Amino acid sequence: MKTSEEYRAKLYNMKPNVYIDGDIVNRKDNRLEGSITTICKTFDMINDPELKDLLVTTSHISNEKINRFTHIHQTVDDLLKKQEMTRKICHYTGGCIFRCMGVDAMNSLSIITSKAEMMTGRPYNQRWLKYLKYWQKNDIVGCCAQTDAKGDRSLRPHQQADPDLYVRVVEEREDGIIVRGAKNHITAAAIAEEIIVTPTRFLTSEEDKYAVSFAIPGDWDGVYLVTRASNMKQREHIPCPAGAFGDVETTVIFDDTFIPNDRVFLGGAPGEHQFGGWLALLFALYHRHSYTGCKPSSTDIILGYCALVSEYSGIENQKHVQSKLADLISVAELVYASGIAAAYKATKDETCGTMIPDPMFCNVGRKHAGKNYYHELETLADLSGGLPATLPFEKDFFSEERIGELLQKYIKRKADVPAEDIYKLYRTLSDVLCSSIGGVISVAGVHGGGSPVMEDIAILKQYDIDARKKIARYLAGIKYD
Repeated sequence: MKTSEEYRAKLYNMKPNVYIDGDIVNRKDNRLEGSITTICKTFDMINDPELKDLLVTTSHISNEKINRFTHIHQTVDDLLKKQEMTRKICHYTGGCIFRCMGVDAMNSLSIITSKAEMMTGRPYNQRWLKYLKYWQKNDIVGCCAQTDAKGDRSLRPHQQADPDLYVRVVEEREDGIIVRGAKNHITAAAIAEEIIVTPTRFLTSEEDKYAVSFAIPGDWDGVYLVTRASNMKQREHIPCPAGAFGDVETTVIFDDTFIPNDRVFLGGAPGEHQFGGWLALLFALYHRHSYTGCKPSSTDIILGYCALVSEYSGIENQKHVQSKLADLISVAELVYASGIAAAYKATKDETCGTMIPDPMFCNVGRKHAGKNYYHELETLADLSGGLPATLPFEKDFFSEERIGELLQKYIKRKADVPAEDIYKLYRTLSDVLCSSIGGVISVAGVHGGGSPVMEDIAILKQYDIDARKKIARYLAGIKYD
């Protein structure tokens, strides 16, 4: 397992192919620092007594100790510990820790490459196993590039006016393939060592060329990372842990990019369209299980802010406040319980032995989290009042002139809470509710891991509604053959 210093060193030595606001930058760019700091927690906390048993596990292929973010789930306990680890680490970063996408993609590929090799005879699983050894040995930080540009949503990939609006194979060579297209909304691509590409949807027989999956280094030739970096607002007087972290989202463009055979896990060959949808569905499933760890953590954080701001204002024992806190607790623990149930109801894939969490519980947990996220922010805004949006700037509050003294006097709430602590809290609430990164995170709370409609589709396809109608007929006395 590597250290955060080794991760940074590798990242800083990568070729500059990141574009931010018109500039091509290397990965030392200060706008990426908050997100790099976030990922570093997954290395730095290896020896933390609270997290060591969660972050460290044993590889099923090498029998060596590895970071759990590179592990392929073999047991129910693996799924449970992945969920618990995610929830706990997110408490230290104030939100997403970015490494779930890579491990979720690798788990889904363990299954699909096994099935594809068994059904086609092409060595996809052999390639993936070789890559997994490299992945685990080097404790790789990876991301998953799944969501295509999609173009006209009423048309299938092969019906688009521009066929490149879904990533596709444009040329097959003896030593590899050439791909073209773009992936949108790709979290952490600019700070990942490796980018794993998967299809985004079910495909038809006319769409074999879109059934493509591969892994490449983040600075690979012919790859452009057009990036939106969001960070907390700069602090001058009151630095805090939450202010050190950030978010980075990327449009990943493949401009006739060569992928060597040993990194191709689905190659768009005739008949391979059948694997595209399976892989898309499995990645979404694993990622939604990851959400049953990180989203309860997000609710924990919002709950903490709500409780603290109510305490500072002297209203913590009011019935309406207690009711709002109970609502937040209910969301966090129901989503977390869905993840636990998904783990206990998991099945072992017969081709490779990877554990697959229960689809119903993963999807209802993720749906419940996304449906409630804006309500959680609404609760925080309600209990905080308008001050997060109107808070005076730090230089004024800490001014040695008369204005600083007056601001410290008039921000007071409960007499026993120092004015500076009140300002610190509201400064953080302003970041959560009123900043660029706060807006990014709020949308991600709804759409991360797939749009809500996809959760509805997965839930309805998994649930036996006819069986429930049969119950209704029986109870109503309606005869039914």
